[in-house]
Amino acid sequence: MRPRVRTLLSETVRVLGPLRPGWGRRLWGVVLGWELSLGLGLVLGLGTTGCQPASNVGRSRPEATVASEDDRDPAPDGGAESPELGDRAPAALEAGATGGGEASGAGAGRVVPRPDRSDALFAREQIPHLRLTLPPGQERLLRENPRQYVRATLAEEGGDTLVDVGLKLKGAAGSYQELDAKPALTLNVDKFLKKQRFHDLEKFHLNNSVQDESYASEWLCQSLCADLGLPAARVTHARVWLNERDLGLYVLKEGFDERFLARHFQPATGNLYDGGFCQEIEVDLEKDGGRGPSDHSDLHRLVAACRAEDPVERRRLVEEILDVPAFRTFMAFELMVAHWDGYCSATNNYRVYFHPAEGRAHFLPHGMDQTFGDPNFPVFARHGGMVARAVRGDDEWNGAFRARVGELLPHFAADRLLERLRQLHARLRPELLAFQPDAVEGFDAQHRDWEGRLREREEALARQLTEPDPPPEPPGPPEPPVQELDPVEPLGLAGWRFVPDVGECRWDEVPWRAGPVEEAGVAVVQPGGEAGSEPGGEPAPPTVYSLAARGEGGCVGSWRLRIRVPAGRYRWEAWVRSEGVEVLEDDDRGPGAGVRISGATRTEGLTGTTGWTRQAFEFEAGPEGDEFALVAELRCRAGRAWFTQPVLRRLP
Repeated sequence: MRPRVRTLLSETVRVLGPLRPGWGRRLWGVVLGWELSLGLGLVLGLGTTGCQPASNVGRSRPEATVASEDDRDPAPDGGAESPELGDRAPAALEAGATGGGEASGAGAGRVVPRPDRSDALFAREQIPHLRLTLPPGQERLLRENPRQYVRATLAEEGGDTLVDVGLKLKGAAGSYQELDAKPALTLNVDKFLKKQRFHDLEKFHLNNSVQDESYASEWLCQSLCADLGLPAARVTHARVWLNERDLGLYVLKEGFDERFLARHFQPATGNLYDGGFCQEIEVDLEKDGGRGPSDHSDLHRLVAACRAEDPVERRRLVEEILDVPAFRTFMAFELMVAHWDGYCSATNNYRVYFHPAEGRAHFLPHGMDQTFGDPNFPVFARHGGMVARAVRGDDEWNGAFRARVGELLPHFAADRLLERLRQLHARLRPELLAFQPDAVEGFDAQHRDWEGRLREREEALARQLTEPDPPPEPPGPPEPPVQELDPVEPLGLAGWRFVPDVGECRWDEVPWRAGPVEEAGVAVVQPGGEAGSEPGGEPAPPTVYSLAARGEGGCVGSWRLRIRVPAGRYRWEAWVRSEGVEVLEDDDRGPGAGVRISGATRTEGLTGTTGWTRQAFEFEAGPEGDEFALVAELRCRAGRAWFTQPVLRRLP
């Protein structure tokens, strides 16, 4: 009976909370008192505020309960009430709503988040004021290396002061700003002082929201995730000072760490991978935590399953390694909110968690600050992510995906979401008025714009549900076979293919001996001073491979070649030239134009404008030999690069 009683209390809060200020918090006190009376662990009152210094931190980890049918709320109708912002119960505390139909996360280890001390931060009406202080020495270190943690002091007005808090700059193309502007920040509270917590959080982010002047997109999408039972980082807002400089409003977002996982999964010890910047799962993604295999074998299994040629075998393999119902909900959510920069559309902004009990992957959404931009964003087109293509490629699963979109549609009722945004607007506007009154007019206009976006999106989703799936795109050319190589002597490499990763990237391959060739407005010249020669005096190579960014969004594009080599150490190298290459911020694969193998990170690369320069990357094949993808790539906001004479050498 316990889940039914708790669900009844949750519904009481939902209905009565908005009727009178303060009721929501008092009613949640009843819920928590009831939990405590049953001896279910220490849960502090949700009205508590302030930081927890290391000396005051409890050692118990967040608890969670396994989801049951009794915990799931039905889909709302179009006029459902949204929780009140001020005394609202956080959506994450409500009992795992999944919008009806199939559960989000059907595995036995998927849990309904339990209340903990961090919930108070995300439920508060008052905007927290956070003052960050960097001593001169630490500020100098941060300027020298913005991506490395330095020590800072964090003081919350009306709360506690934490020392030795890890702080670094964050952000990718479009959101990254320097320290003297409005930097996006990551704070790791226990980086240097273990067991230190901020409202029971170990790690959180302060996003500058420069791509969303309404400060609403990330917050609204997280509330939708909570409605759907889709694990996502919680979001609130804060006003931030850095060394007494008032930076204004920020979006405060919890970090993906073990405490986050423990709120949503049991156990929380599986591998968590960061999708990085525009990377598919075939890349050996950065492992953010977990006690699972360290060789990326879980990711490799998922890739192999998605690539299986026989449809029956592919379905069997995918079901073994992926929670398919949970992924359908994840995919439906991303596409319904028009998350053009997410996994399904751009292989960007995502995390993957492999549940150790189930052995299956769960995808987690991220970077949702540019959603609902295109009201006609297609939901049923065949999108780019490998896992999305595998799931949509099965007729039965594709039908279930369409049904799932229909089940979730009531959650996207414009009136329902606009009520939430009206409350958010009323909450944030006074802070913006106090800090930057000349920005209030634009802020108000951005929130008025949301009404049209949400109403048009609701209509477009309903219309797309009545239309047949768009015809699949014609298949591209088959991948070339893996080349079996044994380079006793330096071996020239041929058979390269262009792979677009993100953005608009122009490519070409031109014969070397054709003389100067006009390519993307620039003459392709030979690397040596005389026709038919190159810098090392060796015979001129036959082909030049080019890459160039088009448009303002930058690009990541590459030429690739799959090889298999016997055991040993190798170096592959090429001559590279760049022109006007501007690096991408927060790109952990390597700067500008360079060479590497798939799944690896390079430290060298050409930026700006350079002459022909030899670039090389070393790697090692295991005792049985290994397969690799050689990558000649351009990762830039702007610019172009040329590659020639790719060579593979065996090292002593």
